Amino acid sequence: MEAATEHHFYHHGVESEVPHPEREACHFCQLRSFATHDAFPVTIVNETDDGAVLPPNFRFIDRSLLGPGVSPAQKEFRTGCECSDPESCMYSACVCLDEVEDPDDEDHDPELDEEDQESLRWAELHMRKPSWARSRASRDGSRDTPGSGSANEHGHATNGPLAVTRGKKRFAYHSQGAKKELLRSSYLNSRAPIYECHDACSCLQVQCPNRVVERGRKVPLQIFRTADNRGWGVRTMRELKRGQFVDCYLGEVIRPEEAERRRHNSSKAQRKDVYLFGLDKFTDPDSRDQRLVGAPLEVDGEFMSGPTRFINHSCDPNLRIFARVGDHADKHIHDLALFAIHDIAKGEELTFDYVDGQGEIESNARDEKLQEEMTRCLCGSKKCRGFLW
Repeated sequence: MEAATEHHFYHHGVESEVPHPEREACHFCQLRSFATHDAFPVTIVNETDDGAVLPPNFRFIDRSLLGPGVSPAQKEFRTGCECSDPESCMYSACVCLDEVEDPDDEDHDPELDEEDQESLRWAELHMRKPSWARSRASRDGSRDTPGSGSANEHGHATNGPLAVTRGKKRFAYHSQGAKKELLRSSYLNSRAPIYECHDACSCLQVQCPNRVVERGRKVPLQIFRTADNRGWGVRTMRELKRGQFVDCYLGEVIRPEEAERRRHNSSKAQRKDVYLFGLDKFTDPDSRDQRLVGAPLEVDGEFMSGPTRFINHSCDPNLRIFARVGDHADKHIHDLALFAIHDIAKGEELTFDYVDGQGEIESNARDEKLQEEMTRCLCGSKKCRGFLW
């Protein structure tokens, strides 16, 4: 590890001294090429005496790549909101939130009250202004005029300026104050998907409060060699707040048949499932979108990914993965976004639950015959289930 680090810093700064292929294969150069490198760098260290380096056939990427047979929605099916400014996008019935469901009463977060009251005051002041919300066709073909709004069978506003006060069009994030850009408790305590504005929307990326994941990682990370035989791990180099976005799990997005082929070709020791994540949040046999009917696409981060590829499993994690959707036509290739589920200290290792607390694991672990085929968990937490799968 030390030799590789020295070679990079002494030779890769001058282009003429090093062949281009060598620089392309250098993990330090790959990380340095990220747009976020200067402000939020990713570093690699090995302070153990095992001499290990990252796999030479691994490549760092800053966005997922679509494999053969995988494509985004065609341009004519892509849609976005026409919110004219952050306030209208925040308080009007933003179409990016059309599929957001009302939070359960028992999941109501008292922390929302002050902000929602501010939303109500803003709506009451602006509801008669024609710039409040754009005219648009509703699902039944009728049209809503700016500032009018409508209600569902429960009398709750479903669009127009008062929609946000009924919990129907609320962003997943706090939009002001000390908690700005933090995921709301009602989301952290659930597995609900996050719907964001995106590049097809009229709102500005730098200002819209609903583009947290799209704006990318804002956390410096360090990939380090663990001292307890768990391989590589990742720690944060800055304090993280509960609800803060960390990064996305990246990789090559592949078809289910290709994922099965790769599973079959990998050895048991490799356990390909460690790196494969199914994009199954919206899988539905009754969906009108045929891309969501069958087996889902999967993200393979074994040989190309971001720093999150090296985050270890824990049965008592400090991160959780959420499905993040930009354009609704691209649900089949939604993002896998990692958020802090409680405050995390600077230098603390980041972890998430690879199987998201599946009860089947604990049940199988009680069967001695099944244990022979299962992978033991090394997380060491007090809540350890004993096995990964």
